Amino acid sequence: MSNTARSASLHIMVVDDDRAVRYVLTEALRDAGFLVHAFDSADAALAALANGERVDLVFTDVRMPGTGGLDFLDALRQRDASLPVVVMSAYTDVATTAGAFRGGANDYLPKPFDLDTPVQLARDLLKARAPEAAPDALPIDEGAPVLVGQSAPMRELFRAIGRFAQLPLSVLVTGETGTGKELVARALHAESPRATRPFVALNTAAIPAELLESELFGHEAGAFTGANKRHIGRFEQANGGTLFLDEIGDMPAALQTRLLRVLAEGEFFRVGGRELIRVDVRVIAATHQDLAVRVRDGRFREDLLHRLDVLRVSLPPLRERREDIPLLAAGFVAEAAQAMALGTRRLAPAAMERLLQHAFPGNVRELRNLCFRLVALALGERIPASAVDAALRDAGAASGETGGSAWRRALDAEVRRRLAADEQGMAEVLRGAFDETLITAALEHHHGHRQRAAEQLGIGRNTVARKLGPGRRGRKSNLDS
Repeated sequence: MSNTARSASLHIMVVDDDRAVRYVLTEALRDAGFLVHAFDSADAALAALANGERVDLVFTDVRMPGTGGLDFLDALRQRDASLPVVVMSAYTDVATTAGAFRGGANDYLPKPFDLDTPVQLARDLLKARAPEAAPDALPIDEGAPVLVGQSAPMRELFRAIGRFAQLPLSVLVTGETGTGKELVARALHAESPRATRPFVALNTAAIPAELLESELFGHEAGAFTGANKRHIGRFEQANGGTLFLDEIGDMPAALQTRLLRVLAEGEFFRVGGRELIRVDVRVIAATHQDLAVRVRDGRFREDLLHRLDVLRVSLPPLRERREDIPLLAAGFVAEAAQAMALGTRRLAPAAMERLLQHAFPGNVRELRNLCFRLVALALGERIPASAVDAALRDAGAASGETGGSAWRRALDAEVRRRLAADEQGMAEVLRGAFDETLITAALEHHHGHRQRAAEQLGIGRNTVARKLGPGRRGRKSNLDS
């Protein structure tokens, strides 16, 4: 039997109030050999199912008149828990996406989409015929900062949030600086049964070590010099809710021991206190560091790592999800324009291209700051590419990166990449590459004049020849002397 014949025996339901989406998706799936039945509302689809309509897979929009997509998903789950369902939406935020997976969706398809994607999803899901139920939870607060993205890494992140939110277990959020680790923690809290209880955040690296214990556990009046009254710590403030501990890798060793006991027993004493305080707190910790390396170096307790790293959520750097840059940038520009009451602002296509070419070592935080700067300095509604170029130059100069840390950041990233790949003997390779780059650039700057290049670099001319190697020594410029 041919693939088309096998597909033709499989029925797919497409539910979307947008006629254009219904048409193109239906045609794409039919071209792939499936039998497709399209409906402009969930109510019409439910009526067809009640009349005996056969279905093996459902594609449904989220926001529709009448019964919404998530309520439709719930009704489908009640009818057949094993029915594969793909939720579609143009609203690629964590509340919508996590809500879909929480309700039992098998996958999430952000709009607009390439038509090959739903066809492949249909093939994979119908082949597997295995649902992925996600836990029930409460919706995220309206107006709260949210994670957005259409890329595969972000879809996987949303799926993890949808699955982990209701579980009463510690979560370790990892990712580079600026990727949005606190947003993940807030989303996990907002999607959990603790959503109506406090969410308390503390950056452990921002608090002096001598004050961190009091910030975490509180203190009694007179516990130390300057302690004039009782202070309630973050654990007590978060009782019944969630405590987010950012940069956990920088926590002093003594406090790691106290934290371990609280995680194990749910109780502690305030600094200078004798009353045993019991709390019910879910801890979400975050770090940009490799805690396993810090454990090997003796700077982090292994037993604490095991307590924190029960569930792990890893945030991708922006460079690994560049397809999300246009969505993020457009959102940040709109946010900035609204905050400054400047009316409509938008990025020109060439300006967006410049953003797509930038490395964004500071990740989403850097992109947001850049967009706010662009809006603040924009002379009109349309932000040109030249404004992006100027803002990037100014940002680099302000941070010292044009002549200082930019190359170090790039080198650091390269070293870490090679370490992760378990490369051996990299020091010699990198030194050789550094020397060659340095000397080649200097020679090009001085039009091949070795003496001038050597003088500016502060090395001998013979060193230039030796570092270039035998294959380059004989290449003399007419300007060389």
